[in-house]
Amino acid sequence: MRSLVFLASGALATPLLPIEPRQNATTCTPLPSPFPTWQQLPTISSLPDPFLPLANMLTATGTSAKDIAEGRAPGRIKTREEWYACQQPQLLTLLQEYQFGYYPDPTQEKVETTRSGTTLNIAVTAGGKTGRFRATITLPSGASKDKPAPVVINIGGMQNAPYLSAGIAVAQFDYTSVAPDSNSKTGAFWSVYQGRDVGTLVAWAWGFHRTLDGINATVPEIDPTRVGVTGCSRLGKAALAAGLFDKRITVTMPMSSGVQGLGPYRYAGLSGQGENLENSKSGAGWWSNSKLGTFVNHAPNLPFDAHTIAAAIAPRALIPDQGTGDQFVDSKGTSIVMYPAAKAVYDWLGVGDKLGLSVRSGGHCDMSGFTSVLPFVQKQFFGTATTKDYTSTGSYGAPMASAFPWATAAPPKA
Repeated sequence: MRSLVFLASGALATPLLPIEPRQNATTCTPLPSPFPTWQQLPTISSLPDPFLPLANMLTATGTSAKDIAEGRAPGRIKTREEWYACQQPQLLTLLQEYQFGYYPDPTQEKVETTRSGTTLNIAVTAGGKTGRFRATITLPSGASKDKPAPVVINIGGMQNAPYLSAGIAVAQFDYTSVAPDSNSKTGAFWSVYQGRDVGTLVAWAWGFHRTLDGINATVPEIDPTRVGVTGCSRLGKAALAAGLFDKRITVTMPMSSGVQGLGPYRYAGLSGQGENLENSKSGAGWWSNSKLGTFVNHAPNLPFDAHTIAAAIAPRALIPDQGTGDQFVDSKGTSIVMYPAAKAVYDWLGVGDKLGLSVRSGGHCDMSGFTSVLPFVQKQFFGTATTKDYTSTGSYGAPMASAFPWATAAPPKA
């Protein structure tokens, strides 16, 4: 048994730092203060332009909603440098403001981890309050301190065997002990952060990150530079949030995530049961913050959509999995609306191969999804070539270009 106490500093409480070196300081359009309400934002039925700063999206600017939607609004970013220095950090703030709630500052946390065999006992203290939960680890054959393996952290279960056979460790934590899927505000996260206006998706994302802290502190057989996160359905939404808010995550693998994940709010009826902002907020309002609820019946006024979340993860890898037989979530919307819109940003950034899409037969949370994305994950972790086409939208057909008209006016590539 080993015990280590350390101050967590790896997770993102603040926006991503610029990825590319800057020769000169970049002047960013400031975020509006206060943040606009739905009444102050244009009604846009297509996906919002991810190249347009929020301050230039307001109806008060005098720019028509049509010009904003089609990429003709003034003030769009023009360079990759502006994306990483300005737009990406602002998108992360915007997403916390309007959907997730603000992620706690991990630099103010003390994370104590004790390893006993395959079990990690994790205690997180901040502001004099402590929350505790457990995680488990399963190592592939041959993993050692001298030859550490990459890891996929999951909640809710996954197909372990194919990953272990591929040389990838599997970790899992009890998400219900971090925060139950309810409005009860109990569990490790709420023991520390009771009273905050944040959704349970942030709490579960926090669980992923603190599990990674514990792994990095006590499991030298795992490589901290090769980390995946996954989950399905509401837990897929949580895995997406985990990838969004921590730049240590190498590859994000949300399965059948739906709205508040990678299912678009604006095109919610293309397949599935019609999951949308209204019924997801009324059925499980605790997943997100209270601000998102102010947009109920006003989803076309949201200054973001699912593609915004995906684009904000770039240049790191992202591979959503969708089943054509999924009776619950809008797999078609994720495939022909969200994916190609986010791909336009990834391509513009020069990292198009870091975004993939897995469209398979089968239903909601079919375990075959984990083997479907495995070759993509192996490529990210090991550089292994794959012949599988992760740009295909499968039987859903061609991308719905009318959903992202701004893409034809994307800034010139550097």
